[in-house]
Amino acid sequence: MVKPLILAVGAIPVFFAILIMVPMLTTPEIPISAVNPNDTIEIEYTKHDLTTISFGVTEKTAAETTEILIIKNDGTAQYNKITEDGGQSQIMSSISDEKLRKLMSLIKETGFMSIPKESFPIQEDVTDYTKYTIRVTLNGNQAQIFWPDQAATESLIPPIITMIESELDEIIKQIIE
Repeated sequence: MVKPLILAVGAIPVFFAILIMVPMLTTPEIPISAVNPNDTIEIEYTKHDLTTISFGVTEKTAAETTEILIIKNDGTAQYNKITEDGGQSQIMSSISDEKLRKLMSLIKETGFMSIPKESFPIQEDVTDYTKYTIRVTLNGNQAQIFWPDQAATESLIPPIITMIESELDEIIKQIIE
């Protein structure tokens, strides 16, 4: 039979593990504890709606629209939309400090800056797709990642990339509304 003292000593680490784990599971957002007030960040997010044009023997991939979002360290945001006919629009805006801290913590806490530069090949039969680019400069260190829609490639797009993509798409939606 197991002695009660051994059970009590064995239960202490389990109790502390539960105390640490419960807040992590019940809080759906990423903690902003990694954000340092001295951190500097600049994010450039580009979204190209591409189509493949066939000329018989050769093919060309052209952008129907291009959207560019640039977020500076002070929260200013510049949104540009360029259409294939040469039309261009530019909107200047700003994002809240809370939103900027959330983006910064998402980038710092998840290891976004150390994601390997992978190649995401486009499937042969795909002619219309969206290609994304994120360039992040965090405290002088720069990371740039290119990827297509998940439906256009057989490779798995890492979830951290799609999380940041959805956050930036939400900012674009707020700016143009």
